[in-house]
Amino acid sequence: MADIESQTNNTVFIGKANRPLTLMFEDVSYKIKPKNSKSEEMKTILKGIKGVVRPGEMLAMMGPSGSGKTTLLTALGGRLSSGGVGGGRLTGTITYNNKPFSNKMKRNIGFVAQDDILLPHLTVLETLVFTALLRLPNELTAQQKAAQAEVVISQLGLSKCKNSVVGSQMVRGVSGGERKRVSIAQEMLINPSLLFLDEPTSGLDSTTAQRIVSTLWEVANNGGRTVVMTIHQPSSRLFYMFHKILLLSEGNTMYFGKGSEAMDYFSTLGYAPSVPMNPSDFLLDLANGLSMNDPEEEVAMVKEKLVTAYKNNNIAENLMLEVQESDENLVEDGSEEKSYGRWSTTWCQQFSVLLRRGIKERKHDSFSGLKIGQVLAVAIMSGLLWWQSDDSHLQDKIGLFYFSSSFWGFYPLLQAISTFPKERMILEKERSSGMYRLSSYFISRTTSDLPMELVLPTVFIIIIYVMAGLKRTATSFFATLFCQLLSVLVAQGFGLAIGALVLDQTSATILGSVIMLCFLLTSGYIVQHVPKFISWTKYISVGTYSYKLLLISQFKATDTYTCSSDGGRVCEVGEFPPIKLVGLDGKLTALLALVAMLIGYRLVAYIALMRIGVTKRS
Repeated sequence: MADIESQTNNTVFIGKANRPLTLMFEDVSYKIKPKNSKSEEMKTILKGIKGVVRPGEMLAMMGPSGSGKTTLLTALGGRLSSGGVGGGRLTGTITYNNKPFSNKMKRNIGFVAQDDILLPHLTVLETLVFTALLRLPNELTAQQKAAQAEVVISQLGLSKCKNSVVGSQMVRGVSGGERKRVSIAQEMLINPSLLFLDEPTSGLDSTTAQRIVSTLWEVANNGGRTVVMTIHQPSSRLFYMFHKILLLSEGNTMYFGKGSEAMDYFSTLGYAPSVPMNPSDFLLDLANGLSMNDPEEEVAMVKEKLVTAYKNNNIAENLMLEVQESDENLVEDGSEEKSYGRWSTTWCQQFSVLLRRGIKERKHDSFSGLKIGQVLAVAIMSGLLWWQSDDSHLQDKIGLFYFSSSFWGFYPLLQAISTFPKERMILEKERSSGMYRLSSYFISRTTSDLPMELVLPTVFIIIIYVMAGLKRTATSFFATLFCQLLSVLVAQGFGLAIGALVLDQTSATILGSVIMLCFLLTSGYIVQHVPKFISWTKYISVGTYSYKLLLISQFKATDTYTCSSDGGRVCEVGEFPPIKLVGLDGKLTALLALVAMLIGYRLVAYIALMRIGVTKRS
């Protein structure tokens, strides 16, 4: 990116929400078929949940692990599909100012996942500027978008670390609390009216958690935004900051209402702490079926009693009725009827920003000394082994071409195979936010890797060409180089396809290595008499065509070589058994086959990636 600092001259103030939103949900249920289950019976995750949150309020959804908090949050955020993978079925009514979820409404909603899914080598400022360039509409200039990123950095207290890399478990960067605030800042960039957060204090110390929740309280109370979060076990200081509490147990509601009234509600039911304690600890005990008043009371009985008591209570209904009667935010004033397309930016803008971001993020890996050293070491060792090899040692010479096609079959394959498994989570997150088209991501991602994908094999060919004494004509050199680069791109595409199909780096690496090994075994050098029942594999092998083209680039069938030990007999190269088996004809066919693979593998990878993306509630 050009100097980001220079783009932040104009100031933009992110104050109150552009459009206050009231979230109302009623009888929300979700069923799913358990994985690896032979039974057709569906498992119920959510059981008729209802509630309402108004602008300026912060709702905390609490409950033990497995109670359905994250599932409900995902559903309310419009990210839980019905009838998709796993056969999940979502029912009930979820409205935003009395309207259903839509792409237009999505522009007013921010969603912060539990895990901080960020690119580790970008600085905090770069992360937010790239996000702004992708998510903010084209009504703003690039300078205004960058300025908005600066304002959010200031509001969330990230100014001191804005030039530090975000980092990860493997890369040292900002602290956990700062990383969480960066995730929140990414959503605050769009000035959301409704903000969802999944466990924003998870893994943070109490002081850092206090700062995060205090910031969110300011976002809700002073910004007129609606904030909904899941939280497992907040401290008492945090508990009393929540305007409303939703307590879940095994998908059932035990309490929904004002946070300040929660303890009094359970006291009326005969459940009160016998000693002073954190209210959240007490509520979680109840959600787990533990009663301090009667330790011998059965867990299932406690849960059933509290769930039944809530169903017979009209707390939620009264709150929803109150909103329906008095909340002016439910009335559309027509001021936000401006029409937007599905995407905030054009395809070219998305491609440009993603390309710059990708180069900046991966330059540390692409131009690493280790990777360059590996290739140089192999090239020099190969050049020494085949030093000034002549045609009298034809078997050795064609062995060099086989080794070259093998090495540049495996190397780009293993480099590319981890591409999409590594970036799966960030792709899911950004596509779910509607940041960019899949096509712009895919093309920018594959394009950003081309410099090193092509530079290293070029250097390799130059070194071995000189040291091994290959045919000294420009035509032969550039033909060899072209064939090698084409096979590298095909192997890279094959790696991208395997990685996109499997999406698990270890499994994809094993599968890709086994398939590539089979391809190389049937390419015509190691096994020259392949049984017919398996010989068909050579027609789909990258190695078959790359090896053939490398031979063609150096030899003609009418070329001669010394074929006797005493040097008295001369034979034609085309009659040399290993070369005759492969053949020095069919150059155009081999080229077209590699071009077809080049396109085909990338098409397979793109189609496979379509599984990752935006989920819509049906």
